[in-house]
Amino acid sequence: MSTSSNLPPDLLEKRAEEQRERIAESVSELKESVRETVRERLDVKAYARNHMASVASVASLFAFATGYAIAGMFTRH
Repeated sequence: MSTSSNLPPDLLEKRAEEQRERIAESVSELKESVRETVRERLDVKAYARNHMASVASVASLFAFATGYAIAGMFTRH
């Protein structure tokens, strides 16, 4: 194993540049991966499409409860 002090400076600079490029590429890939994951998880339309029965049930219950409450304001018991 050679030490870095035995290597010429231009070779060390070249290696450092290659490492910077690899790090920048890795960061770019990570950012894109995170962006895609967040976009998928926060997509309301896709969630509603995939869980249509649940969304329809919740909307129906909300509409029924709202209608019942409004009707209760205009009737006497």
